[in-house]
Amino acid sequence: MRLAADEPARSSPPPGSGGGAAGAASPAGDESLRRAMDRALRNTIGDALRRAARKHRDRIALHFGDRRWTYAELDAAATRLARWLKGRGLEPGDRVAALGRNSDTYVLLFLACARAGFVHVPINFMLTGRELLYIVNQSGSRALFFDAQLEPAVAEVRDQAVAEIYGTMESLLDAVRTPSAGSGTATAAVGDETDGGAFDGVREDQVVQLLYTSGTTAAPKGAMMTHRALMAEYLSCIVELDIQRHDRCLHALPLYHSAQMHVFLMPQLLVGATGWILSAPVPEVCLPLIARERITSMFAPPTVWINFLRHPDFDRHDLSSLKKLYYGASIMPVPVLQELRRRLPGVEVYNCYGQSEIAPLATVLRPEEHDARPASAGRPVLHVETRVVNPEMRDVPPGQLGEIVHRSPQLGGLLGQARGDGGGLPRRLVPLGGPGLHGRRGLPLRGGPHQGRDQHRRRPGGQPGGGGGPLHPPRRGRWR
Repeated sequence: MRLAADEPARSSPPPGSGGGAAGAASPAGDESLRRAMDRALRNTIGDALRRAARKHRDRIALHFGDRRWTYAELDAAATRLARWLKGRGLEPGDRVAALGRNSDTYVLLFLACARAGFVHVPINFMLTGRELLYIVNQSGSRALFFDAQLEPAVAEVRDQAVAEIYGTMESLLDAVRTPSAGSGTATAAVGDETDGGAFDGVREDQVVQLLYTSGTTAAPKGAMMTHRALMAEYLSCIVELDIQRHDRCLHALPLYHSAQMHVFLMPQLLVGATGWILSAPVPEVCLPLIARERITSMFAPPTVWINFLRHPDFDRHDLSSLKKLYYGASIMPVPVLQELRRRLPGVEVYNCYGQSEIAPLATVLRPEEHDARPASAGRPVLHVETRVVNPEMRDVPPGQLGEIVHRSPQLGGLLGQARGDGGGLPRRLVPLGGPGLHGRRGLPLRGGPHQGRDQHRRRPGGQPGGGGGPLHPPRRGRWR
């Protein structure tokens, strides 16, 4: 049995051939076998993409503007871009900052970083000046790729930034794209394109993304998401949000945010769904696209759904294909929820709650639970344990306020802060709570003080109320 496609099987030496004592193996052979086993058992984001491409090879994965990518093309493009970035001098563990609006190249950059072992650093494209410089420098990003239209913001900080490699998102497309004659797709020399073993050293416990999250005080902090944490979260999303191969998904919220990227786009890619990427959730663009392409699922915060409902074109388009409506990031007013369900008959609604540090999905209120508790944040997802506790980490009785805590393999640590003013270049990635956090039980975290939003009333049946906010280590007590 061959353990890996790029690791040929070896036969035992014949008796008397000088191959050593019977049953003994050479150190080189043992090491080769160990590497083959590690490679065969590994489950990184790059591995998951490769599996999806082999299963759904010619199925369309993503649309963006007039470009579309099959699963095979997307996988090959990720490999080609990973090689191109490596050729620019990047090494495993290097941070790669991404400053751009939603696009296919934005997704490709993340996939390439995951495949090659680089650390993707998404940055809000609205940031400029000191805020942009802080994230680039605090993350230690060696490279910064940006939309051409955002070049003035980059030029403003370039002399003070630690980044050594710069480029536009458009240049990334040039690095991977070869036009398919008459196909309308954007390809990356699909065929037997593989990484040739060049990226076999990528491990599940390696950080794949630094996701900056802000509280109400101090500077943003980078949540360190590993392949293992994100893969655990992707499975939670697939199970709890009923994500399926036949879904036709609209991705209009910013991909620099963990919700659109890691709760929807990536899990949907792993099951073979088809997605349409838009730069913004503009009703004039989204509503006709939903009708024309028969979109079946979309995520947006309540404010966006309210904008859709109030738009004069809402009832002019056939939106009957929309079957799964996801919302989160803030509390949905119950009257708005009722209006959505009335004006979109047959749609199923899901309330998604979480925090950046948990990748980010923590709880879901499923469609069948909305009638009984429409204002609830739902129940913990597959890979999350959730409690509502007092300051001593003891469960509060139903109906009382407490702090919400999670324990999960989805959790990521926080990037170690430099001493002094906090703006220095960190030299290593320090998990919250010490080494060994990732991939095991995780560490219980609590919501910090944020105008009362992190207090939750425990509901009968274990459902927390709504809320949100930054996460911090518990002040005292342990998870029991």
